[in-house]
Amino acid sequence: MRSGVRLALDWGQARIGVAACDPAGSLAYPVATVPAGPGAIAAILAVTAEYEPIEIVVGLPRSLSGAEGPAAATVRAQVAELVGAVAPRPVRLVDERLTTVTAAQRLHQAGRTARKQRSRIDAAAAVAILEHALDREHHRGCPPGELLSSADAPD
Repeated sequence: MRSGVRLALDWGQARIGVAACDPAGSLAYPVATVPAGPGAIAAILAVTAEYEPIEIVVGLPRSLSGAEGPAAATVRAQVAELVGAVAPRPVRLVDERLTTVTAAQRLHQAGRTARKQRSRIDAAAAVAILEHALDREHHRGCPPGELLSSADAPD
């Protein structure tokens, strides 16, 4: 298991949930929710500067069959800009199936209603994405997901 803080992003149409983990990769926790849109990259860069992660993990929405649909294409397009902005820091796409459902269930079990907690659900979904990525790295011994490079960034 590599040592170092990681950030995870749950990139939605309205909001982007952000989570981080401790340097040992044993505890993931919510950090923030930033509005999606024109200022999103700048807000993520500010969080990146604060946490200095070894990499950024972004959830890639797939269907239950594993196929990529329009939501995945949208995330890929938005993340391409992020890759260029954070280079040379690595950005990885990881499968995020059911992470929002898991996050909503966790908040419900904690006595919070989903309707009033949408921004918390986004950050909690980022936590679930990061926990999944950390678990995969711990069990497989290699970084999870699809590595994107600055060559994937738009000019």
